[in-house]
Amino acid sequence: MPARSTNREDYQSVPRPVAAMAKDFPAGFVIAPHSHPRAQLIYAADGVMRVISPLGAWVVPPMRAAWIPANVEHEVRMSGPVAMRTLYIEPKAAPAALEACAVIEVTPLLRALILRAVQEPIEYDESGAAGLVMSLILDELARAVTVPLRIPLPADARLAALCRALLDDPAAGLTLDDWADRVGASARTLARLFQRETGMGFTQWRQQVRLAEAVGRLAKGDPVARIADNLGYSSASAFTAMFRRTLGATPRHYLDRSRTASEQVDVRT
Repeated sequence: MPARSTNREDYQSVPRPVAAMAKDFPAGFVIAPHSHPRAQLIYAADGVMRVISPLGAWVVPPMRAAWIPANVEHEVRMSGPVAMRTLYIEPKAAPAALEACAVIEVTPLLRALILRAVQEPIEYDESGAAGLVMSLILDELARAVTVPLRIPLPADARLAALCRALLDDPAAGLTLDDWADRVGASARTLARLFQRETGMGFTQWRQQVRLAEAVGRLAKGDPVARIADNLGYSSASAFTAMFRRTLGATPRHYLDRSRTASEQVDVRT
């Protein structure tokens, strides 16, 4: 088996608790829905990804990583070129705290460990330095802080069609009445389904989509004013107020904090 394989199947039955894979993708590339017997940590050393599963959707910039438990179907969409660094983890070795799909904060130490892990052979020496790296990774994951950027997705086909359309175009300004005409259900029915299947109202759900999209655009360097305008906010100050209310920091401070954490480690693969 090649030491630097980019085929995910080569990592599922490796006799090691953690297997690390490096693979780069062009802008717009879509990894079709799939699942695998190992849990997966999906991290972008560069670029922004969108991870979608039946359980929800997440935007994943470089200061975050997506956690996908074993056997959970998911797809990955690349927003621009992406340097993906993936950890496949045996379910028995996976941290108990990460039982469901989530986005986690990537600490400087975890970033350094991931970038070191993908340099190791698939069947690394468990008693050597690589074994220590993998053990530290599991310890960092057990301490990981999750980020409240999950976008719940419904099972109802009519509502699912609406939600996927908004994920593709978060700035769409259509009202629930507009969407009702498009998907073949009344606005009242859609409102009831939104609350029942996502735990949110339509406006709150759309705001969550726009917030996640904004985090990804901030990570790519888009100015706050442009993001606010593109996502349908009346002004940059209105967008900033929403962002701070939800994530506890202004967009600039949020991004500066994340960049500072990432730049504390300068490890190249």
